[in-house]
Amino acid sequence: MYEADIDAVAALRVRGWRTAYAGLIPQHYLDAMSAEAQAQRRRAGFDSSRGTVWDLVAVDEEDAPVGWVCFGEYRGKIDAAAPGEAYALYVEPALMGRGIGRVLMDAVHQHTEVGRFATLLLWVLRDNVRARRFYAAAGYVSDGAVASDLYGETAVEEVRYRRSLVS
Repeated sequence: MYEADIDAVAALRVRGWRTAYAGLIPQHYLDAMSAEAQAQRRRAGFDSSRGTVWDLVAVDEEDAPVGWVCFGEYRGKIDAAAPGEAYALYVEPALMGRGIGRVLMDAVHQHTEVGRFATLLLWVLRDNVRARRFYAAAGYVSDGAVASDLYGETAVEEVRYRRSLVS
């Protein structure tokens, strides 16, 4: 991702959240999200995260971002060789189901298979059936780990998925 993409990716992320998490995360939380605040947060860490966090952006024929994935080292503690983690994957809501997410995940797998990580982990909302089907189709399986995040005062459960990247 280039620094010039940050504003468009931040807006894409907010639209993605509002679409994918409607009914799963409290509406007041989604309504309060701001593309400007997301962009400011991404811009603040942009230079310092290079080399440890990777952002891949899918663009349309006019070079407008239509999908984004962010990944790097696993942020939690685990009793295994240092795994990678897909932190976020969002596709322009109107273009969901057209293969953009699959292309981005394939690119992540290719990038991480080149000696970076033997395993890739990710967290997905327990009730996000569409995302869970997507990741299962990409070879991920739930490994039984569960976590909960607070959105406002509402706890939302997430499940961890894993995929081995070695044959």
